[in-house]
Amino acid sequence: MKNIIAIQHTQSIHHTNGMVGSWTDWDLSELGIEQANNIGRKLSKEMINKEFVLYSSDLLRAKHTAEIVGSYLEIEPILRTELRERNLGKCVGKSVQWLRNHIEIQEKTVDDKMFSDAESRREEWNRLFPFFNEIMTSKNENIIIVSHGDLLSVFNVMFLGLKVDALNFIDIFGYAGGVSFMSENGDGKRFMNRMSDLSYIN
Repeated sequence: MKNIIAIQHTQSIHHTNGMVGSWTDWDLSELGIEQANNIGRKLSKEMINKEFVLYSSDLLRAKHTAEIVGSYLEIEPILRTELRERNLGKCVGKSVQWLRNHIEIQEKTVDDKMFSDAESRREEWNRLFPFFNEIMTSKNENIIIVSHGDLLSVFNVMFLGLKVDALNFIDIFGYAGGVSFMSENGDGKRFMNRMSDLSYIN
C-alpha cells in the first residue's frame, strides 16, 4: 500500500500582486503562512504514528509551505527541482498583464509553448516522470509532495496511468492550499481518494 498526500503551496505573494509565478521565486503571503500552519497542524493530528517522506519543489513558496508543514510532522523536506512549476520562459519575473500582451502562441496542445524559451507541458511531463517512477517504486509507503498548480495537474494525470497526450483533452487542477489524497493498493490499483481539499487551510 502506498499513500501520497499532494499539497499545492498556499497563497503566495504573486497571487496578490498580479505577477507571474512560474520560476519567479515568490515567498508566501502572510495568509499563505497561516494556511500552511493550519495544514500542518491538521495533518499532524490525522497522521499520528505514521512515518512520511516529504518532497518539495525548491522554489521558495513551495519550500516555505513544506518547511512549515514538516515542522508539525517533525520531518525535513527533500528539495527536488523536478517538482518546480512549469518554466514560462521570458515572462518569468513579469506581470500577468505583460504575459497577456506579449504571448507568442496560444497553447492548444502539450507541445505548444506560450514563449519560444518556455517549457511545454510535454517537457514538464518528461521532467517529472523519472521522479514519479522513483517514488512509485520506492519502499516508502507514505509520501508527501509539496508543489505547484500546473505541475500537480500533470502529476494527477500521471498518477491515473494516462499518457501525456491525455493533457490535450483533460486537466485535473487544484487550488492554492489544496490537499489531495491518493493511494495505490497491493494489486497496483490506484485511487484518487480526495482532490484539492481546501478544508485544511482554515
